[in-house]
Amino acid sequence: MATQATGTDPASTPDATATPDATAPRTTGAGRARTSAKGEQTRARLIAAARILLAGGEAGRFTTRNVAALSGVSHGMCHYHFADRTDLIVAVVADIRPEWIAPLEEAVAGPGGYAERAERVLTLLTRPESPDLARLHAALHWLALNDERVRVALEAEYGRWRSCFVRLFRALMDERGGDTDPAPLGEAFAAAVDGIAAIGSLDGTVDSARVLRTLLDSLASTVGPHH
Repeated sequence: MATQATGTDPASTPDATATPDATAPRTTGAGRARTSAKGEQTRARLIAAARILLAGGEAGRFTTRNVAALSGVSHGMCHYHFADRTDLIVAVVADIRPEWIAPLEEAVAGPGGYAERAERVLTLLTRPESPDLARLHAALHWLALNDERVRVALEAEYGRWRSCFVRLFRALMDERGGDTDPAPLGEAFAAAVDGIAAIGSLDGTVDSARVLRTLLDSLASTVGPHH
């Protein structure tokens, strides 16, 4: 489950803040499991703090030192878990996947034919995005303009997101037959979804549900042996 940024205080979770002691004896069994759990907890706290800073409009002043301070973890421990600032940002990119990509993947892969899957997809797409997630996406896009590793990571996530729509049209093609290539249809619909989201953030009068349903039905009508 993804770390929630809203209402989260990373510093409230108990954890050691000292950097690891290389001379300490190696742990085994339950001791190793406890150490591993503590490390995962520290990593999650750092990612939660990073999300808070980014969602708060601090992308321009985003540093590992600020993240460490917010999470109550030492700067050295932060660099034990993340090699650098970009490494932490890329971790945030992966951390938000369960909040926007995974539900879409589940909707497309779920039971039923094309109609049932399309309805689940449209329901998800017309559900309001949380303000924190919207700000996170905006911050990550800004960071991607100046950091190639962030750009590559974000591009891979969007590729995964777009592939859901391709799979949706492939399911329709499997039902109707024919040799229609689902890739252009899925990519076209993905581009429209992105555009409608941008327009909706500026103009609340746009009926995104109606627009997306109309477009999906129009694209679906091109699939079949009669083409």
